[in-house]
Amino acid sequence: MKKFSTVTVTGMPELLAADDALLLDCRLLRDYREGHIENAMHAHDDLVESLIKKADKATPLVIYCYHGHSSEHLAELFGNFGFQNVYSVEGGYARWLESRPPA
Repeated sequence: MKKFSTVTVTGMPELLAADDALLLDCRLLRDYREGHIENAMHAHDDLVESLIKKADKATPLVIYCYHGHSSEHLAELFGNFGFQNVYSVEGGYARWLESRPPA
């Protein structure tokens, strides 16, 4: 049984409106540095380990990767550690880029 939910790019703002919500980018560090969604934190191993050990299990976690596959694996990991509000972004960063209005 899946221990996380999925969210669309258009549904992200509502989830992120919670004061304690965290947006995690699980792409490679170089990709994160080239560009990421505003207020996202890079989900490096130390951060993930720290969140698993110290974060409130009710903290909303919204996770994205490039296309949505790696974020599902990380979301499942958090779910396995008892996090209750874990979301993987459908289509990931690529979908988010597509949804932005032209500059």
